[in-house]
Amino acid sequence: MKSDGADQDDRGAGPPRREEGPADLRLVPLAVAAWAAAAIAVGVAGWWTVAGVAVCLVGGGVLLMPAVARRFGGATRSGGADDGAGGTGGPAEALGTVGTGFRGASGSRWGVTAFAGVLLCAAAGAASAGLHAADLRRGPVPVLAREYARAQLEVTVTSDPRLTRPRVRGSESVPVSVVLDGEVTRVERSDGTAHRTRAPVLLIVPPAEGRAEWLRLLPSTRLRVAARVALPGDSGDPFAAVLKAGAGPPRIIGPPSTLQRTAGELRAGLRRATEGLDPDARALLPGLVVGDTSRIGPELRDAFVATDLTHLLAVSGSNLSVVLLLLVGRPGRAHLVERGGLAPRLGMSLRGTAVAGGALTLAFVVVCRPDPSVLRAAACGLVVLLAIATGRRRSLIPALAAAVLLLVLYDPWLARSYGFLLSVLATGALLTVAPRWSGALRRRGVPGGLSEALAASLAAQAVCAPVVVVFAARVSLVAIPANLFAELAVAPATVFGFAALAAAAVWMPAAEGLAWVAGWPAGWIARVARTGAALPGAEVSWPGGWWGGLALALLTALLVVAARRLPYRGPVAGLVVVLLLLAVVRPAPVTRWVTGWPPRGWVYAMCQVGQGDATVLAAGGDAAVVVDAGPDPVPVDRCLRDLGVRRVPLLVLTHFHADHVAGLPGVLRGRAVGAIQTTGLAEPPAQAAFVRRTAAAAGVPLIRAGLGERRRVGALEWSVLWPAEGGGAAGRGRPPGGSGGSGSGGSGGANDASVALLVRAAGGLTLLLLGDLEPPAQRDLLRAHPGLAPVDVLKVAHHGSAHQDPGLIRAVRPRLALVSTGRDNPYGHPSPRTVAALRDGGARVLRTDRDGAIAVVGAGPGLVAVPRGG
Repeated sequence: MKSDGADQDDRGAGPPRREEGPADLRLVPLAVAAWAAAAIAVGVAGWWTVAGVAVCLVGGGVLLMPAVARRFGGATRSGGADDGAGGTGGPAEALGTVGTGFRGASGSRWGVTAFAGVLLCAAAGAASAGLHAADLRRGPVPVLAREYARAQLEVTVTSDPRLTRPRVRGSESVPVSVVLDGEVTRVERSDGTAHRTRAPVLLIVPPAEGRAEWLRLLPSTRLRVAARVALPGDSGDPFAAVLKAGAGPPRIIGPPSTLQRTAGELRAGLRRATEGLDPDARALLPGLVVGDTSRIGPELRDAFVATDLTHLLAVSGSNLSVVLLLLVGRPGRAHLVERGGLAPRLGMSLRGTAVAGGALTLAFVVVCRPDPSVLRAAACGLVVLLAIATGRRRSLIPALAAAVLLLVLYDPWLARSYGFLLSVLATGALLTVAPRWSGALRRRGVPGGLSEALAASLAAQAVCAPVVVVFAARVSLVAIPANLFAELAVAPATVFGFAALAAAAVWMPAAEGLAWVAGWPAGWIARVARTGAALPGAEVSWPGGWWGGLALALLTALLVVAARRLPYRGPVAGLVVVLLLLAVVRPAPVTRWVTGWPPRGWVYAMCQVGQGDATVLAAGGDAAVVVDAGPDPVPVDRCLRDLGVRRVPLLVLTHFHADHVAGLPGVLRGRAVGAIQTTGLAEPPAQAAFVRRTAAAAGVPLIRAGLGERRRVGALEWSVLWPAEGGGAAGRGRPPGGSGGSGSGGSGGANDASVALLVRAAGGLTLLLLGDLEPPAQRDLLRAHPGLAPVDVLKVAHHGSAHQDPGLIRAVRPRLALVSTGRDNPYGHPSPRTVAALRDGGARVLRTDRDGAIAVVGAGPGLVAVPRGG
């Protein structure tokens, strides 16, 4: 490790620094042991936890006995071998030597004692987790959950209400619900018996009238709830049960506490102060300052996810760091003779500074809510402030380890929190890895400020990316530059945002002015996220799960070693930067040369969007007609970007099922869309309303497809074969025969109102696009168009379900049959019977779940289907 004196030389002349020894890592193995034991214990049976705690206690006690015996063995020794090795003292000093082996000290006693400390901390972590887990399983609430019973419950709210993320299940869009954490204090069963208890629960409120009242609830509010009690989805969840409440507004039986009411008023004041800002700044600033993410929509959130800026979507430890920096100066100045920040300029003593910092930290946690990153930052900050109060400047590494140890023992569920893990890893990287990398960059001529920022981003990404891969199965290629550019605005946005928060309680015009100033850096952060996410190669897929994370960690380690040992590192680094730039920007000629996608001269493409439909008809240049948008904005947007589509003269939504329309924002994102054409049957009403609302927000007109309508764009022409006037089969009163949509059964309804197109493309290529038509509507279409000739390409109806009309398949005799379906979908799509019927008719069948996206090139004898690969 490089000495601090060398670091000082790298920086140039500076204030005198107190002499430092090696990095103090004594608490690190103890914190890791408690963390690992707690993470395991919260998910296993109680007796296994008891056995593990007993083994660790016995092992630790046995290992400590010789050391304790030497200290209190009865011999009156004043100096000796022990004194020379570590000085005299009692058990506290014996335990204080724990971890000395990690500092390079020799002697077997140090290693044995260190291992004993690890075992004892593991026992403490497992015991705390076991007690917390056992507490969830006792009382009346778990009994009711196992019975899936209904009950009247009194619940104290313990978190801010939040909305679930919109998602698609089959053909339906899952309604957005209100979710909040709570603690059940009283249970009244249907037979009238009542019990007092304390059990943490997750409360889910379905969409209905009164949602606004639920969203306004503050922590510590007491409610009376009539709910169905169910078991949590995972044994490792920190809830005794899930409460599924009925519709209607909340029944409040007790107001929030004065502290929470004050915090709520401050948060509401900040929201009012930001009302006049641009949409992105208006959404982001409350989240960045106080963790209020209620205004952040899915599109903005997706942009932050793609650029690995999600730690800025809501308040985090960096916000507290900015606030404390104003008071006590940079964390590194704890080693200097002179203190920084406002405290010495205001004449505050060390203890006064610590008290003020502690008050700020506690207020920060209350107003911003105790999220994992906030708790970690607060605990670490309090440890540092304690060191300042006692006059002992300590490294932040033991402060971080102490924070982790205390938090895991206090709340073992944090041991399984990805957010907590990412927060600790990023902070640890900034304290250990970043300074070394910054020094290396400075020695190579990189300016000081840039080297520190670049090293911080590189270090945080190196340690956090393998964890992100575990649950996200992707790697962001723009994370480092995005974080560098966003970091420029974090401090001003935070400082002026907190100033607006404080001013809102006194004088709203001043708060609005401060919020306007804070809105500029907040808007900059949002623009960085949107710009980075819009790049074609912003993120790449990577195997998920722990094996994928381990593989990325090994690759990262190899790259770090190679960066240190390769000759000609300068030219190699330049080459790597150029390759990364090409991978992110993905110029079409380079991408086609490397991947072969999209094939030159493609005419029709079927995007891989999961269990849904999104297809593209080339209309010349960067224009294309898009048919359906799939269930998710992200994959259809990525598909269109890969195809080079920037203009969409017409977007056809065959029907309003969510697996065909929920991805509409992805088609609209960054593209000029001329019009959106839909079927005449507005079913389901919620999805139809979503399309109208989204089109209106984008300023795109809606038009209705008419039977027999003909259109032409460049060399592309098509006619509408279906639905018939009045909405097709469904419009003539045929009852829906099932759920329709992406399900495996049923006919009629919205499916039979699908817009069906007969398309003629360049070179005479013919395509028949059937939407989700069911057999009755397919037969009606064939009767309405008896002269329907064979086609080159058939977009198989309804994701290749078993419900197909054999007569239509025989009539059109496609050469290529393309099926859009999701991998491992629960409906069994495509049906083996349908695939066999198509192949028997001479068609080559391709499917997106196995072949990936599919492009059609050429016509006549030169007709080729090019799969991208699943």
